[in-house]
Amino acid sequence: MFKLISNIFERKSASGTLADPWAAMLLGGAAPTAAGISVGPETALRCSPAFGCIRIISETVQQVPLHLYRRLQDGGRERATDHPASRVLRQPNDWTSAAELKLLIGMHLATFGNSFCWIGRDGEGNPAELIPLDPRRVSVAIDDRTMAPVYTLTNANGGQQVLDRRDILHVRGPGLDIYRGASPVELAREAIGLSLTLEKHCGSLFGRGAKPSGVLKVRGKKTPDALARIRSLFSQFYSGSDAEHRTMLLDEDTDFTQIQLNSVDAQTLEMRRFQVAEISRYWRIPLSLLNDLERVTHSNAESLALQFVQFTMLPIFRSIADALALSLLRPEERDEFFFDWVVDDFVKADLSARMQAFATAVSHGIFSPDECRAMDNRGPVPDGSGAVFTRPVNVAPVTTSKAEAVDA
Repeated sequence: MFKLISNIFERKSASGTLADPWAAMLLGGAAPTAAGISVGPETALRCSPAFGCIRIISETVQQVPLHLYRRLQDGGRERATDHPASRVLRQPNDWTSAAELKLLIGMHLATFGNSFCWIGRDGEGNPAELIPLDPRRVSVAIDDRTMAPVYTLTNANGGQQVLDRRDILHVRGPGLDIYRGASPVELAREAIGLSLTLEKHCGSLFGRGAKPSGVLKVRGKKTPDALARIRSLFSQFYSGSDAEHRTMLLDEDTDFTQIQLNSVDAQTLEMRRFQVAEISRYWRIPLSLLNDLERVTHSNAESLALQFVQFTMLPIFRSIADALALSLLRPEERDEFFFDWVVDDFVKADLSARMQAFATAVSHGIFSPDECRAMDNRGPVPDGSGAVFTRPVNVAPVTTSKAEAVDA
């Protein structure tokens, strides 16, 4: 292991960054790109489209409720609040709240493609606490005999500790590696690097007062000190956003020719807009959620939000729920208990749509009024009438004979 790390550090580029992108991501560094900017997890957070995608996914995971349920004999389900795994979800440890844990899991998944938590157990083997781990400090190897994953944690002082796989909650993102998910930042590093390069280019252009560079012609032979003094005096009048209305004086031996904006400078806005769409594809985030409303209309806004839930968040929710069941439940408990997300909370902000859905469910006998009130964190109807299921009086059950239909 130490020989591997030594070889990795030997393969450094002239700029001091790691030349091997995989090694750079392994050690939490920044991988070089063709645009000339090294991109790593910290660098990606300074790119507004990438940070927007990561934040949208992590905060969506944070705000949706996650519960442990028990399957009933009649095919229904109920909240299993008395199970140790349910208590761990409500309070992971003494210094981390349930919302913070879900935020970290979503943030690590969207950034590194993996999320790790150490599972502390009591004397009976039940989960007692969940402690998030830095994905950059956890390596995953393969046991040659059992083909099971082997987790190694690198401590802050450089020491290493091999952890039992039953004590690790590992949520993997998509990737070709069977035991570890691929980092979206690593996959999108070229697109992120180009976006940062365009942003830097625009910053330097507007730092010169949005004026392109030029050629300053000085007649006669000048010493280096004289040329430096002429350059300094000229820059005071020409460069900078505050030099917009200054008067520039040139003597008869000096001539200035301003270079016109080229095609790349003229199309910078279009290129930056395209990079927003290019980066969002790696996280599958609709452009409307990144405040790119150019092609958003009233007719497709709701459809885009539905696609985000269905194709982006539901796979993430399923991965987290299955990882929790695999790590926090005993093998004999997995047929009875399961984790599930309350995706209905997505419509909480739309009171009209929520009330309309409740009214439809109650009138057709899908939910009772008390069940709908419980979903809205309200108590049952005081007189007990909220437990009665209702259905429309103008419908009848399907029958096989005309006489039975008339009687019905």
